Amino acid sequence: MANLFHETTANEILERLEKLQPDSKALWGKMNVSQMIVHCEAPMNVALGDTTLKQSFLGLLFGRIAKKQLLKPEPFKKSLPTAPEFVVKNTPDFATEKLKLKLLIKRFAATDPTTVSSRAHPFFGKMTSAEWGFLQWKHLDHHLRQFGV
Repeated sequence: MANLFHETTANEILERLEKLQPDSKALWGKMNVSQMIVHCEAPMNVALGDTTLKQSFLGLLFGRIAKKQLLKPEPFKKSLPTAPEFVVKNTPDFATEKLKLKLLIKRFAATDPTTVSSRAHPFFGKMTSAEWGFLQWKHLDHHLRQFGV
């Protein structure tokens, strides 16, 4: 199973990220490429502890069930709902945000997995380091596929 804590997996994601261009078009969804990059930064910031979000009431009720579904090996379905905190409405600078996401991916991959797993996910609650690493990879993979890379 892919895991963003693994150097080879992180490098594969970084290579795919490098293929994105400012004019890359989405195959589905509403975000442009710059918005997608910033959207992908948000959960990385949560995992790394740079952003703290409290677990939502819906997360308390349905988080464990949703976690089981989203941690299956199948890719995410297209156009899943997005947490309001991760919606990007402006059009950020592509080059700046692409560099920020690269640095976040490298930082995540170099972080001690136990540090990340000590944090609760704001929707799913307690997660293992393997679950955090897989979920981060799966989210990035989903959006890179969204833009054809």
